[in-house]
Amino acid sequence: MKADIVIKNISQLVTMEGPDRPRIKEEMKNIGLIENGILAISGDEIIYVGEGELPEYIVTCDETLIIDGTGKTVTPGLVDPHTHLIHGGSRENELSMKLNGMKYMDILKAGGGILSTVRATQKASFEELYTKAEKSLNTMLEFGVTTVEAKSGYGLDTETELKQLRVAKELNERHPVDIVSTFMGAHAIPAEYKDSPEKFVDIIINEMLPKVAEENLAEFCDVFCEEGVFTVDQTRRILNAAREYGMLPRVHADEIEPFGGAELAAEIEAISADHLVAASEAGMRMMADKGIIADLLPATSFNLATGKFANARKMIELGVPVALSTDYNPGSSPTENLQLVMYFASLILRMTPEEVFTAVTINSACSLRREEIIGSLRKGKRADIVIFDSPNINYIIYHFGINHVDIVIKNGKIVVEKGRTKGAF
Repeated sequence: MKADIVIKNISQLVTMEGPDRPRIKEEMKNIGLIENGILAISGDEIIYVGEGELPEYIVTCDETLIIDGTGKTVTPGLVDPHTHLIHGGSRENELSMKLNGMKYMDILKAGGGILSTVRATQKASFEELYTKAEKSLNTMLEFGVTTVEAKSGYGLDTETELKQLRVAKELNERHPVDIVSTFMGAHAIPAEYKDSPEKFVDIIINEMLPKVAEENLAEFCDVFCEEGVFTVDQTRRILNAAREYGMLPRVHADEIEPFGGAELAAEIEAISADHLVAASEAGMRMMADKGIIADLLPATSFNLATGKFANARKMIELGVPVALSTDYNPGSSPTENLQLVMYFASLILRMTPEEVFTAVTINSACSLRREEIIGSLRKGKRADIVIFDSPNINYIIYHFGINHVDIVIKNGKIVVEKGRTKGAF
């Protein structure tokens, strides 16, 4: 078998060896670490992962690209399973509001927050949304992200929701980063339905969902289940309706207040419950029993500056599989830097570097139902690989605030070199 790319002399090769399922408890510390590792790629697939030298059945030739991994750490491509990638405008004007003591929900009630971005997204053309999102995708790719989830939710009317999802679909077809789309029409209550939210819920169920399904624009459906937004009953009805159209449920759960979102996620067997800053221990236990993935977003908590963060250590102790995401959005988490999130997860959520890498690879891949093709490095899996200019995983966490990526390989092709995207896509 001929190798197209060989990475040899790898100081630390993080394989995430193990079953293609979410890792829990002590499993999250087993990252399948190989020192003096070697990895071979043919086409878009990994054909060998091991230590030392290649076996005889794998051959190289003059055309084979040999990469020296001395002093480098090699991992699976990072997976960001919670973003609001497609949106118009920005919200830097809210910084002064926060500094003057306004809370997130107060800004929303005053017509800012999500509703401000909704107005900007409704006004933006397809091309404007595409260009803005493409720039963010390039940044994410440079930070090592090779697969990302993208939600709608800044339309709150049928046509704009469809516009967001169509942008995501075209980006997925044209950009190296794989995009997994989530319909989130239930992101906020539009101002015109403030006094009659049930009417908006009916529009989501009876108008938006059928049209999203008709164009096959989303694999998942998400709802912001929170006090002052969508109730537990409304969330349940929307997600059950979405399931009838083949969209799997996710839940924005217990971000601000303990609202029963974690319990609901377990009840309806959602793929993930996200945020969980205020989740009850009972809800965590229910999630553990059902294997619901906790997608934690520490950059959001950091930026909201409430001093409250999800209890990752308790979740891991109870057996909840933990993933990590940027929650990239223009309001509560305007960052595409998943490496910074990894630092927050370690220093604030007290996750070990091994747990952090598990959370941004195989567990995040499971959150997007991609675990059989990405999330770990083994023969037959897709060649989505990051080479970090770092001798070990601890250094990546310890030396924070910079980009450690040297090379990103996506589908067997080098798309980032020396930390920069390689040409136009």
